Amino acid sequence: MRLLAKFSLIFVLVFGAGLGAAAYLFYGLLQRNAREQVLYNAQLMMETALAMRSYTFGQVKPALEDTMEQQRAAQSQDQADQIFRDLCAKRGLVGKRVFRPQTVGAFAATELFVHLRKNYPDYSYKEAAPNPTNPRNRPLDWEEDVIKAFKNRPDLKLFNGERDTPLGRSLFLARPLRATKDCLECHSTPGNAPPEMLKIYGTANGFGWTEGDVIAAQIVSVPVSLPVQMANHAFRRLLASLILVGIVTLLVLDAVLYATVIRPVSLFAARADEISKGQLDVPELEVRGKDEISILAYAFNRMHRSVAAAMKMLESEPEAPSESSEE
Repeated sequence: MRLLAKFSLIFVLVFGAGLGAAAYLFYGLLQRNAREQVLYNAQLMMETALAMRSYTFGQVKPALEDTMEQQRAAQSQDQADQIFRDLCAKRGLVGKRVFRPQTVGAFAATELFVHLRKNYPDYSYKEAAPNPTNPRNRPLDWEEDVIKAFKNRPDLKLFNGERDTPLGRSLFLARPLRATKDCLECHSTPGNAPPEMLKIYGTANGFGWTEGDVIAAQIVSVPVSLPVQMANHAFRRLLASLILVGIVTLLVLDAVLYATVIRPVSLFAARADEISKGQLDVPELEVRGKDEISILAYAFNRMHRSVAAAMKMLESEPEAPSESSEE
């Protein structure tokens, strides 16, 4: 086997061993990073839902109430406009408190996530509540355990874990929701709730809340397969990049090795073969630099000169007379 082939084989074996060790280390790291990225996205979605709740309570609801109040005031001032009054009465804006689900933060946040899922179909959002107004927010068994964990540990702000589902393992991130004064306007007793709200949801659930209590849990769920797929994709790209870098590195090293070692050594071998056959008039090797190859070339030239000088001395010596000529 030639020297260049031996070097390439050694490089491939060493690089392969290093690549295997790097793959073992990076695979676990990429899995953890992908999981953290998914949890970060889930937390970002929670923050978006919270922002939507705050916006709904702080701006949408007051603005809508002010609009309805102004319409009622305008109606009382203009008794002559019977057509306008009838129109407002048909739309439920006359002399009574009107309930709009869009003014409820939980409703707005859930509807926002419905649109968000169009771009992130793997993520699901729910505000699970043990005593919900809307039946769709009623918790499952595992969601009840999450809510109990928040109730038993008031200092717990975030909670994540995994659970089994019919479609496989699922990763979830949860955050507690506590009752505020705004919530108690409709959820303290049925008597304080808008009649339209009672017509839609009834009086059996969604009441008796106390300010500061954990009334629900924001839960974002995503299949465990998603971070696994993300990690595997990143892992394949990393391996492909490392292999490409290894191939390029091997080619560059082979070219450098050929130019600096293989080619000079091959030239030395060819000159040595010529000298061994008696061809002493070959030109000397070119010496450049002070590295080991240059030192070897200098020593080879000196040996060449010594051999040539020795051969000339042998050729110039007279032949000794033979015994037969002396007789």
